[in-house]
Amino acid sequence: MEEKRKGRQTPTVGYTLAYKDTNGKEAVEIYERTQRECMEWQQGLLYDMLAVNDDGLWTHTKFGFSVPRQNGKNEVIAMREMYGLAKGERILHTAHRTSTTHTAWERLLYLLEKANIDIDSSFRAFGKEHIYTASGGRIEFRTRTSVGGLGETFDTLIIDEAQEYQDDQDSALKYTIVSSENPQTIYLGTPPTPYSSGTIFPNLRKQILCGEKKNSGWAEWSVEEETKCDNVDAWYETNPSLGYKLTERAIDDEIGGDSIDFNIQRLGLWITYNQKSAISKTEWNDLEVSELPKLKGMLSVGVKFNKDGSSASMAIGCKTDDEKIFVEAIGCHSMRDGVDWLLVFLKKLEGNYSEVIVDGENGFEILSNAMKDAGLKKPNKPSVKEYIQANAQFEQMIFNQSLIHMSQPALEQIVTNCEKRAIGSSGGFGYKAIKMNADVSILDAVILASFGATRQKEKKIQKVSY
Repeated sequence: MEEKRKGRQTPTVGYTLAYKDTNGKEAVEIYERTQRECMEWQQGLLYDMLAVNDDGLWTHTKFGFSVPRQNGKNEVIAMREMYGLAKGERILHTAHRTSTTHTAWERLLYLLEKANIDIDSSFRAFGKEHIYTASGGRIEFRTRTSVGGLGETFDTLIIDEAQEYQDDQDSALKYTIVSSENPQTIYLGTPPTPYSSGTIFPNLRKQILCGEKKNSGWAEWSVEEETKCDNVDAWYETNPSLGYKLTERAIDDEIGGDSIDFNIQRLGLWITYNQKSAISKTEWNDLEVSELPKLKGMLSVGVKFNKDGSSASMAIGCKTDDEKIFVEAIGCHSMRDGVDWLLVFLKKLEGNYSEVIVDGENGFEILSNAMKDAGLKKPNKPSVKEYIQANAQFEQMIFNQSLIHMSQPALEQIVTNCEKRAIGSSGGFGYKAIKMNADVSILDAVILASFGATRQKEKKIQKVSY
């Protein structure tokens, strides 16, 4: 009998800090006293959320996650709250709508009773619910306002419906946990729609995924670009509970005339076309020169094979007489064309370039073997550390204007429509395109070429005396 298909259990996009220990296992055990089973993806989130450092403090003082609707993300929060109450935490659960906080209260109360956790007090006034446990834990449920929570003190802050979380609400709530010895804020929601009023959630996501937010973690199930609504594979990739509590038939019934809304609500698409580029058009155009500068030394060549192996890009970089780095994009071709165009160009440059730096696991061996057969010097593959260094160095050269280029509209289009993406967990970054279907590999090739040019050593003329 064929095994029933299940949704992806690990995030499509995630950023977590390294940790050795977690209280996630205990949280799962407390939850499963209810006779309900914690799904693998929910368990993974709890382990990351409840990770602790050597001092027993939360590894992630801020943790955000986004999962398409009706998958059970609120159940994850209930699990986190059950653990917190068992440990005597003071918790504030906030949401955009009063009906949402009331539903969360009802869910948690039911689970606590099923798990036989002693409850001292439970107050069900609509919009002002609370639960106090015999272990000393307490949780308040509130609808968010610009003044809600002021004057109160908590250990854990839950931001439900985070896509609607606004700056004035954040100003009122973030100070409610600062006096806690071990504070944590958890954000959960779905990607904002064009009608969402919140700004905090998308900004937090961007900062964490760029590695710019300390002590923070993120997880999401999403598609990278607008996808056809009837793409069943995408359903399973972005809905971890599909095949468990969610069915294909239910999703099929959701498909209507609004493809974007389906992509946001069901496939977790983050609309990015209004985001600001990491490199502005003004910054890039300020580096433009009208004539080819005087070059010195040898050229460096950068080649980037994009992540899905569909294209390859090439660029060159070289030092100039005034100690700047000149870069130029050579081309971006589909891999259907093979690598012959790269070899033709390298043959023309033979003897005039110092190195070829190639990034892209799927294309490195292909090009390396082709260059060997053509009698060309073997290319270099950058380490992760070198790749991070290349991107950081490229950014600095833009800021201090030690990088120059001649006008190339296609390159400008990519460079001025990109955002940072995190690499590793130590603040390293690369770039990705903001616009859907845009190929950022040409920018990566330019970055690699500029990196090669900066590390090229000038040949010293040997002086002989006798």
